[in-house]
Amino acid sequence: MPELPEVETIARGVHERVRGDRIQQVWFGSHSEPFRTPPMEQARGLEGQFLLGVQRIGKHIVCDLGPVRNTVAAKEVPGADLAVTPTAQWIVHLGMTGRLLVTTPDAPVAAHTHARLTLASGRELRFVDPRRFGRLEYRNLQSQPAFKGPGADPLTIGQEEFAALFRRRKLAIKAALLNQTLLAGVGNIYADESLFHAGIRPRRAAGGLSRAELERLRLALCKILRHAIQLGGSSVSDYVDATGVRGFFQLEHRVYMRTGEPCLECGTAIKRILLAGRGTHFCPTCQH
Repeated sequence: MPELPEVETIARGVHERVRGDRIQQVWFGSHSEPFRTPPMEQARGLEGQFLLGVQRIGKHIVCDLGPVRNTVAAKEVPGADLAVTPTAQWIVHLGMTGRLLVTTPDAPVAAHTHARLTLASGRELRFVDPRRFGRLEYRNLQSQPAFKGPGADPLTIGQEEFAALFRRRKLAIKAALLNQTLLAGVGNIYADESLFHAGIRPRRAAGGLSRAELERLRLALCKILRHAIQLGGSSVSDYVDATGVRGFFQLEHRVYMRTGEPCLECGTAIKRILLAGRGTHFCPTCQH
């Protein structure tokens, strides 16, 4: 499943390419699974809207929609004079295998394409998802609240707030990191990698970590996530960015999917255990 760096990479790529563009026409596929909002309702809401900006919230890609005050200026200078407050949102969750791509109308349509948004610029915004665990939602902000993530953002959370998340929690720290109501966006890859860089074993009780260990973990998590964003995310399965390009952070993994291989720090074989139903990788020497 795409995690925070992959979703951030896609959101930034889509934002750079479609901000200020207008949605002229919408096509949705016949499968019902991707639609959190009925497709006809989504199509009515999306057509004619301007894309004011695209952002990541947790593991979701949120397209802010609304009118443009000066359509002439917006046409001459993409993104110019956009309305400050969006009036609607299109929310994309990639699920396990989802992709959000900016392409041209003549590009081959991939199998399992569930949405095609034709833009005034001549480009298309497409949602592709073979396993159909992704979700598409439309919100009219005049009658519905704006989308908010379920938990804190690990890129911006402060020291005190981070420590408070895990206070008196008996569950393993790896499981706590995966809890989206605590931290929105962290998944299996970056939980394993950040725990390795912080020197903390994944089975340790979250509430038993010292303040110094928690701060070490917060800093490691933020550093790993930002570095992964710089490298375009981890392409260990289906993930590609908004233009179909694979990421490179998988080349930087220290423990994830390296079972039995020597630790790059000490040479000890990397171990794999099952924790909270997820494969978990760690170095038994470097992590305590």
